[in-house]
Amino acid sequence: MSLDITVHITDREGEVHSVLAPTDMAMNLMELVRSYELAPEGTIGVCGGMAMCASCQCYVNSDHELPEMTDDEDAMLAEAFDVKANSRLGCQIQLAPELEGLKIVLAPES
Repeated sequence: MSLDITVHITDREGEVHSVLAPTDMAMNLMELVRSYELAPEGTIGVCGGMAMCASCQCYVNSDHELPEMTDDEDAMLAEAFDVKANSRLGCQIQLAPELEGLKIVLAPES
């Protein structure tokens, strides 16, 4: 049984997109942004989702319980630009039913 959730993504121009996200395909937030082409090609997920580039950095603007940050994600964010307290790497957040209504803002391209 497929369960799609709605994720609210504010792109780098400030436009909000409410998109359907499948939770049965092992996708992450970075892949979702790429699939809806909400960032120019080559500007998000540059490392392919390995937590090695921070091009998929986003700001989580909702109170969802997210998976704990891995050491790799924490280290990458420590070197990234425009990091805030609510920064996460989209490639490290798997889409799951409990993320229904998640609100994120894509960090500026740096």
